[in-house]
Amino acid sequence: MVARAQQQPEWSSLDELKRVLHVLATSPQLVDASVCADLTGELARAAQGEAFVLQLGECAERFHDATPVEVLAKAGQLHALADDFAGISGLPVVRMGRIAGQYAKPRSSAMETLDDGTVLPVYRGDAVNAPDPTPEARRADPSRLLRAYHHAQTTLSTLFERDLGLLGHADPRRTYVGHEALLLEFEDALVRPLPDGPGVYGSSGHFLWIGERTRQPDHQHVQFASGIDNPVGVKVGPGATADELTALVRLLNPRRRPGRLSFIVRMGAAQAGRKLPALLGALGDAAADAVWICDPMHGNTKANGAGQKSRAVADILAEIEAFVAALRGHGLPPAGLMLETAHRPVTECVATPGDLALSVPLPCYESAVDPRLNPEQAQEVVEFTAGLL
Repeated sequence: MVARAQQQPEWSSLDELKRVLHVLATSPQLVDASVCADLTGELARAAQGEAFVLQLGECAERFHDATPVEVLAKAGQLHALADDFAGISGLPVVRMGRIAGQYAKPRSSAMETLDDGTVLPVYRGDAVNAPDPTPEARRADPSRLLRAYHHAQTTLSTLFERDLGLLGHADPRRTYVGHEALLLEFEDALVRPLPDGPGVYGSSGHFLWIGERTRQPDHQHVQFASGIDNPVGVKVGPGATADELTALVRLLNPRRRPGRLSFIVRMGAAQAGRKLPALLGALGDAAADAVWICDPMHGNTKANGAGQKSRAVADILAEIEAFVAALRGHGLPPAGLMLETAHRPVTECVATPGDLALSVPLPCYESAVDPRLNPEQAQEVVEFTAGLL
């Protein structure tokens, strides 16, 4: 028996939700199955050390940023850093944005208490509610799912124009899009048949991943991912076991198809150097059935002295170094890097762990959920990683 899906909103109206899901189910697909298949091939190359995946973008996309100016700025940052990485490493770069769908976020608690004692439902991303601290804004509104679809559609149209309409061909500078497939009702409504054979794919994005909080092998997120043809990813935190990952390989990549399954490691600098080598060793040869990507952001999130969530770049670099060493020690190539970035000069991340102790609030903090690297910090991290390869 499959367990109930975790991290799902308590929608304010089930009748409205039913209407919205019907509209989504009869709407055009957002991405093409052929491009999803192309990405699987690109990920397979990365798993062989013949390419490297660079995925950049927002922690949580905001609807108001789905404008051509904002979208092209984000795409420009991705391509500039990918070109930089390729120039240093000598590897072709698979370019993937956390864009056109990253509108929902898992949260550690369903409720939050404001400074004045008010208790409200937590902000779960623009596809669910708004971050404003009022009961109406925090209501889980099903109509926001339609807005998420339309903003993703607008974003993709802008990206397609930027890529000169070449997304149906093997253009090395194409932008793939991906997001966490968190809201299962939304994702299920956008499942479409494969055009050239049996099976279905998730048409909401090229690459869909399952988060650390929802990766249980007997839960609905894994069941959903097992049924679609897209390349899929799973976040792997420090508590993951070899038995769990073996079960995920069996469920998500039973045919051992190269590029189909990615493990996205997010253990934190303090634990990656110890836990990842042990996990790889326990997996043995089965580790080669996945593409190994480093997410050095989420395991290094800490509260600073002012109570803001932040991350130290030094910790991020340390986790990347430990990830690369662990993969190479197991005879596998480090295949990719996933970063939360802003194209504006925000000050949400700091340089060193010591900076986290400062009680003065970070002055340019715009993220609605998690802290992002600013352009200078992102360049530092990307160039450091390329130098390791």
